[in-house]
Amino acid sequence: MSLMSTRLRRTAVITAAAVLLVLPVGLPPAAARPAPDSFADLAEKLLPSVVNISTTQTVKSERQGEQSGRPQFPPGSPFEEFFKDFFDKNQRGDRPQGKPRKATSLGSGFIIDPAGYVVTNNHVIADADEITVILHDDTHLKAEVLGRDPKTDVAVLKVKTDKKLVAAQWGDSDKSRVGDWVLAIGNPFGLGGSVTAGILSARQRDINSGPYDDFLQTDASINRGNSGGPMFNMEGGVIGIATAIYSPSGGSIGIGFAIPSNLAKEISTELISAPDHVVRRGWLGVRIQAVTDEIAESLGLDKPRGALVASVNDNGPAQTSGIQPGDVILSFDGKPVNDMKHLPRLVAETSVGKTVPVTVWRKRQKETLQVAVGRLDETEQVSAKETPKNKPLKENLSTVTTLGLTLSNVTPELKEKFSLSDEKGVVVVDVVKDSPAAEKGLKAGDVIMEASQEEIKSAGQVVSKIDDAKKAGRKSILLLVERQGDLRFIALRLDQG
Repeated sequence: MSLMSTRLRRTAVITAAAVLLVLPVGLPPAAARPAPDSFADLAEKLLPSVVNISTTQTVKSERQGEQSGRPQFPPGSPFEEFFKDFFDKNQRGDRPQGKPRKATSLGSGFIIDPAGYVVTNNHVIADADEITVILHDDTHLKAEVLGRDPKTDVAVLKVKTDKKLVAAQWGDSDKSRVGDWVLAIGNPFGLGGSVTAGILSARQRDINSGPYDDFLQTDASINRGNSGGPMFNMEGGVIGIATAIYSPSGGSIGIGFAIPSNLAKEISTELISAPDHVVRRGWLGVRIQAVTDEIAESLGLDKPRGALVASVNDNGPAQTSGIQPGDVILSFDGKPVNDMKHLPRLVAETSVGKTVPVTVWRKRQKETLQVAVGRLDETEQVSAKETPKNKPLKENLSTVTTLGLTLSNVTPELKEKFSLSDEKGVVVVDVVKDSPAAEKGLKAGDVIMEASQEEIKSAGQVVSKIDDAKKAGRKSILLLVERQGDLRFIALRLDQG
């Protein structure tokens, strides 16, 4: 059975685990905080700030082509097949067509301000017609959505009440260390407030749920219904929002993920304070790609790190500040860029209009530029057209057998054949199957604009650059390739002819 990442809308099973550490002889044991005798005092203090969230939405009957509303059971459950047969039989006409009905879902959240602001996951309240916040003393309050941010899965609700609300305090997720004790409080299976304990298992997890993934991982039991609930440190500060689990069955197996509090705090603060309750993200105006071993070697980097700039937007913040295609961004606003996926998060979290230092790797040395961060337009979409499959032309060709490429200067025939926008660079007219070029995804119709970060004007120049790279003892050569307006750097090995 394959594992899957799933959003949480109901859950909870408490598990315990022990780990035996064997230290090498002669090394002192690492200093560690002892496990608390009990979490009872801390849980008693924190429970009043955690709420249950009940949402109601109108769904149409299955006969009308919408959601079925059938009960959900873990995959493989005997009830799953029984109810499937029952509902399928009714759908075939053995019962009257149903009317639209109400469907209820349960999640969790926590109060961040006595004025009535509640934070939860966006997916907990998405598509809801009615939202009810249930306090620890079972008080039911109608709530309205103040603001939401689907890209980070954070939402803020507003409730009105004369009751004195107990607000949770934000903790500093950056200071939380792997191995620290944590408490997760939520509403598993709609049972009400429930507490589980565990440790912080890992940091900076990317589960491919969005462009700004930076999750904390924990083994504290998190199940469906815990979504939107807080994860506390031992000082009682919120360091995360329970959001997803990794599981083969939909139940907890000790791999849960939480949005870091430092990100959630910033997003929720902006959702509350912004006049339109919309998050404004920073924008750099670059298209980036990962730095592979081959690219790092060809650029003279000690190891793969940073984000390689493939292209810059016209008149964007990057171009205005002097960032160029081929630069590797090593740090942004004093924070290291460990890999390509790290940069978008750093930029998005930066205030619009703020000028920050950006360190780039250019021509085998570091250079620092000052960049005024712009505002990201969330509606912008970048599309790439498929390169048409064409047979290679045999005129004006220069064959590079080392890399499995057949190249040609741009001709009117090739320009028309491959729908090229201009006459710059060198056209790839054929790629040898199973060659290094084919393995890297090069196709007929691609245009090589640069080799070793120098502009290419003829097919013969590519051959010369390959020879120069070999003489210099380099194992790869860096090419800047354009495909229907999309620029990308590709490093080809020179020792795999």
